[in-house]
Amino acid sequence: MMRQYELVERVTKYDPDADEDLLNRAYVYAMKAHGNQKRASGEAYFNHPLEVAAILTEMKLDAATIAAALLHDTVEDTEATHQEIEEKFGPEIAALVDGLTKIAKLDLVTKEAAQAENLRKLLLAMSKDVRVLLVKLADRLHNMRTLDHVKPDKRTRIAQETMEIYAPLAGRMGMQAVRDELEDVAFRVLNPEANRIITDRLAKLHAESGDILKSIEQELTQKLADNGIKAEVHGREKRPYSIFRKMERKLLSLGQLSDIFGFRVLVGTVDQCYRSLGIVHRTYRAVPGRFKDYISTPKQNDYRSIHTTVIGPHHMRVEMQIRTRLMHEIAERGVAAHAIYKDAPDAKEALDGFKAPAAESNAYRWLRHLVEMLQEGESPREFLEHTKLELFHDQVFCFTPKGKLIALPKGATPIDFAYAVHTSVGDSCVGAKVNGSHAPLVTELKNGDEVDIIRSEAQSPPAAWEGLAVTGKARAAIRRATRAAARKQFAGLGREIVEKMLGKIGRAFVEKEVAAAMPRLGHKNTDDALAAVGRGELSAVDVLKAMGLTIDDTKLKELRRKAPAKKTDQSDEHSIPVRGVSRTTALTISPETGAVPGERIVGIIMPGAGIMIYPIFAKALEQFDNQPERWVDLAWDTGAEEQRYPARINVSILNEVGSLAQVAQAIGDQGGNIDALQMVAREGARDFFDLDIMVEVHDLKHLNEIMAGLRSRSAVSNVARKTG
Repeated sequence: MMRQYELVERVTKYDPDADEDLLNRAYVYAMKAHGNQKRASGEAYFNHPLEVAAILTEMKLDAATIAAALLHDTVEDTEATHQEIEEKFGPEIAALVDGLTKIAKLDLVTKEAAQAENLRKLLLAMSKDVRVLLVKLADRLHNMRTLDHVKPDKRTRIAQETMEIYAPLAGRMGMQAVRDELEDVAFRVLNPEANRIITDRLAKLHAESGDILKSIEQELTQKLADNGIKAEVHGREKRPYSIFRKMERKLLSLGQLSDIFGFRVLVGTVDQCYRSLGIVHRTYRAVPGRFKDYISTPKQNDYRSIHTTVIGPHHMRVEMQIRTRLMHEIAERGVAAHAIYKDAPDAKEALDGFKAPAAESNAYRWLRHLVEMLQEGESPREFLEHTKLELFHDQVFCFTPKGKLIALPKGATPIDFAYAVHTSVGDSCVGAKVNGSHAPLVTELKNGDEVDIIRSEAQSPPAAWEGLAVTGKARAAIRRATRAAARKQFAGLGREIVEKMLGKIGRAFVEKEVAAAMPRLGHKNTDDALAAVGRGELSAVDVLKAMGLTIDDTKLKELRRKAPAKKTDQSDEHSIPVRGVSRTTALTISPETGAVPGERIVGIIMPGAGIMIYPIFAKALEQFDNQPERWVDLAWDTGAEEQRYPARINVSILNEVGSLAQVAQAIGDQGGNIDALQMVAREGARDFFDLDIMVEVHDLKHLNEIMAGLRSRSAVSNVARKTG
């Protein structure tokens, strides 16, 4: 166990002006508070907060943070109180300790709800003082280092929580070294077999290539020195979980991985970074498409570096990361490296105008954005879902037409982009242009795309968009808008029912009279009560009674006798549930493209034949550009997903035995139905056939699942939605 004077010496070594008295008092108080408490390993409990404090000294944090680390479990696990901590150590440290204390005695049904509420509290505290996050991550890191002493079921739960929340959170805050260790320990617990196989493989490769790594380090260091650049070159192997994640993402076997080794080139200035890149590319052959410049466009967590992949000796693919030494500190320690920006004498030159995050870093702005989402979730489950979505994804960087940078998760679509710009932009989105060309709203965005959102104030987001969105913000907004649209529909139906009931007793619908009766019905406003009537949760008779209108039993029976029976013959209603036209209008879905719930649709009036429904991206719409009088703005009804709808897709397959069977199987596996299929040999390419398929699906999400299933088949080379 670290002695009191040793901890103080650690802190004063990097901060000579540190408050030694504060550190001494916090050490003694925590040691006495925890007393004879033991951890699962059998060691004294006080050793845990002491190790957490030691981890934070490695990050060179201030005395207040170290003191908070020593005290972080006292309120939760001992007789100490928040008031006592504040009296003895002041409001600053008391606030840090409070942010790290779990909510006690939660009246919540599930562990997931409790987890969400504790995470909510932690994030709110972090948004006020980022040091809360640093202590929490150090706390989790030490807990993971001693995880072997925990019972297996609890060990798995802690590892899962670490993998889902704390490791990605460390990554988002730019603390890559902490993230790597958290992920590797959690991976070892959650997937021990895969971890063992990868670790054994790395050990074998290290034994075989140890000299190669050293020779590349020496060769590259000398090349840079010959060109006047003093650099540090460090070779390394990728970590087990990083390798596993890449295998899963790219569907590769361990033997197929070719860039397990990487090198970091650390130089003094940004100018030297770009000069070093040229030297690396002159020394080794660059792999096309494997270059990323995070210096000119930093990641959202302030990470800056140049990445390139080259063919090294013995035809080995190796990844090179080129950065300044200060950038390296930021990459490893993230928000914990704030002091470096302010105090380093060469900071201005090394960062080349990179704004110091002493006021607020990009990573910290992201945290504040996440806290704003606390208001988006309707339940703990939704909040936890949105937080995990925001934490997990790597990013792509897109631009608005005016040049504003929008950072999105990988796999994001124009729907996510629209909501990232503003909720109102997402709610009114009807289409998008990507790099100047019209594109479906399900298009996966790529780095550098310029996205222009096409809007209509008459639009409301379809419910199916929720399954297509990647960001938590977009999903929450769509869910909210869907609920509002459904509520509006039910309220309209309820109003109609109440108006008819009032009319039958010779009364008119007066807004003020109905509103005055709402408190008696237990509803806050008229719309809520009318929506309840529309849903069948409240009867119109109850509304009339609440208004003070008495109806005797004889009159009520008479009204019920006069009420028309429900229609079972719907021959007078069109079978395509859309809003925007009369229910007696003849509607037809375009056979050229099909149309499904979840995508933006428009109608074109066909003289003598009703209205033809097209998806907004259909090429056929171009012929009606000069006939605006024929356009009808349509939207899918809220119950549109209950039946099947046609969608036309193009599938390119290899000309080999069993290819067509693979296509049929993929569609069948996802619950789709092939309504029509035409097979055509591709001109100038005898090895391929093009299939024109009309497939019946429930909604856009269902269609995308089918298309994804088709892309996963070995015989399929391309799948695309037919636009006309």
